[in-house]
Amino acid sequence: MTIVFTIAIQYEQDVVQARQRTREIAEQLGFDVQDRARLATAVSEIARNAFQYAQDGTVEFSVAGEPQAFLIQIQDRGGGIPDLADVLAGRYTSDTGMGLGIVGTRRLMDLFEIESLPGQGTTVTIGKRLSKRTPTFTDSQLQQIREIVIGRSPENPYQEIQQQNQELIRAMAELRKREEELSQLNQELEDTNRGVVALYAELDEKASSLQQVNELKTRFLSNMSHEFRTPLNSILSLSRMLLARMDGDLTSEQEKQVTFIQKAASGLSELVNDLLDLAKVEAGKIEVHPSSFEVSDLFATLRGMLRPLLVQGSSVALIVEEPEGILPLYTDEGKVAQILRNFVSNALKFTERGEVRVSAVQTGHTVSFSVSDTGIGIAPGDRDRIFEDFMQIESALQKQVKGTGLGLPLSRKLAELIGGSISVKSQPGKGSTFTALIPIVYPDATELTAGLQPITSVEPTRLPILVVEDHPETLFIYEKHLQNSIYQLIATRTLAQARLALQQFRPAAIMLDILLEGQNGWTFLREIKGDETTRAIPVLVITIIDNEKQALALGADGFLIKPVDRLPLLNKLNRLITENKPQKILLIDDDPAYRYLVKQLLINTPLSILEAGNGKEGLNLAQQEQPNAIVLDLEMPELGGFDVLTQLKNNSITQSIPVIIHSSAQLDAEAQSRLAAQSIAIVSKETGSQTTAIAQLQDALVKAGLVLEGKSHV
Repeated sequence: MTIVFTIAIQYEQDVVQARQRTREIAEQLGFDVQDRARLATAVSEIARNAFQYAQDGTVEFSVAGEPQAFLIQIQDRGGGIPDLADVLAGRYTSDTGMGLGIVGTRRLMDLFEIESLPGQGTTVTIGKRLSKRTPTFTDSQLQQIREIVIGRSPENPYQEIQQQNQELIRAMAELRKREEELSQLNQELEDTNRGVVALYAELDEKASSLQQVNELKTRFLSNMSHEFRTPLNSILSLSRMLLARMDGDLTSEQEKQVTFIQKAASGLSELVNDLLDLAKVEAGKIEVHPSSFEVSDLFATLRGMLRPLLVQGSSVALIVEEPEGILPLYTDEGKVAQILRNFVSNALKFTERGEVRVSAVQTGHTVSFSVSDTGIGIAPGDRDRIFEDFMQIESALQKQVKGTGLGLPLSRKLAELIGGSISVKSQPGKGSTFTALIPIVYPDATELTAGLQPITSVEPTRLPILVVEDHPETLFIYEKHLQNSIYQLIATRTLAQARLALQQFRPAAIMLDILLEGQNGWTFLREIKGDETTRAIPVLVITIIDNEKQALALGADGFLIKPVDRLPLLNKLNRLITENKPQKILLIDDDPAYRYLVKQLLINTPLSILEAGNGKEGLNLAQQEQPNAIVLDLEMPELGGFDVLTQLKNNSITQSIPVIIHSSAQLDAEAQSRLAAQSIAIVSKETGSQTTAIAQLQDALVKAGLVLEGKSHV
């Protein structure tokens, strides 16, 4: 950024000078007459506000950016604008007219920013981009402009008024000319409109007829598909019975004939199923049944389902990559599986040698499912046609394989039904990649959003965290992040819900998104920190824009940028809630070697570590010291770990202390389930490496609400 000129606003004539200098610099930068007038008017309005309400300010002219823009920053050190949000929204009314200048300036400018803090003043930055035809100005050229402007003596106020009058006359002449052009255009449109109305009437009639035909086609396909299914299923069942020799042996010729019948019936059944699904989608009768599932489980199921598609002795390898780092999806698993089956089936049909690879990658709030092949590829002109109903592209392989031409159109419709999309990349002779982009959370998932209302039942053993977030996908991710921790997520999607929740309970912390649709998160933050009853609640601002300084200036206690991973989120919450208070954990283990090992694993943490060599001693220490967490071994003499855990949870003093099971005991499913319900985490002593052991134990301690930074105090 290069500063061209600066003016101090201390007297009334300084406002006039700011207007003059704006016009002069804009002229040197190549702006036309109208833009010069707009810039001068905008600066005059804002500078007058600075003088009128603060009696002191500065106007700084600069050129910055790529492409370059003419920027003017007007800054005052007054009391700030208390009703800025209402002013910008056009809701503020004032006897002095304050606010109208700001709103008008924003409409005139390409760039507009305003920041106003109580008692610290207001800064307004406005600007216009230089014309694309204007060459880029160098620093030396801008210095020349500065010298030219300095060399000109300011005009007196009467000359400025004369200049404004000339600008006003030119603007009125331009308006009159445009009014005449608009009148002529309206007349032409009026003449054209009569013909358009008649055309629309004809199109509406034809569209109605086409809609009726389409509905009849859909109804026919739906009804006939059901009628076809019954005899086809009978043929398939009977052919299986014959091939299984349930009623006697078959000759080799008979077996060949029955096999042909079975294959033909299977092909026809596939066509009927595709027709029925397509008809349901077009008729809007297909239902989405969302549920939570892991991509790894989906792929495990697909491996078994897709293997039979490979021809025995084929030189094509089917590779299903193991997904990593993907959150559980909440959508219709059956429809995702059907899309991938269609992709793989197509890939195997048109790949003679090489491989077909299935993979998945998470990007933000979506998962990209890809099926890549080394087949014949698709020509650029055919990449849109393959998604048309019954379309089959002519090729040498097409004559050898059978298909309905419905798989890809159906896949696209199914993807759109669950809020996703499908794309294809292909190179003839080298292969194709089909990608389905599926949201992690089905957008219309009523089951998921139904549970996102303010609740009054706070679990006594967990700390409530009030989350203000309007995106269900983000809430779903936060819920997974806080799962099995000491924190209970209480989700709200509007500020009204958040205010209602605050009336019902006091959260341990608030996670606040600033960019709420149609709502002002900054206002809510000021509200929280301005109320004595809620001022002490830690507020963690989580948003996609890096405005940490503003958040902290308005009272936020912490700031994170989306997307947020689990450990950084838990660490930040732990730090805000504990307020750097000393924390201690209790090790209950009869083996001194394991106690020593755990202390060494936690040597670089600020935790005070208490030790108990048996269950009875551990119970006494837990009641006396009330540690922030307990690390408990299960296999101890006299009083075992299961009994210690039961007594801890039955004692009102110790029942809310998070417990981490740290044991080498082999647990059956029932014991695992019981411990999972009463503890934060189960960590095995049999971990192979020290790095893994540290990671598992630290992860468990973070979920228990402990801050793991600094040095320990043993």
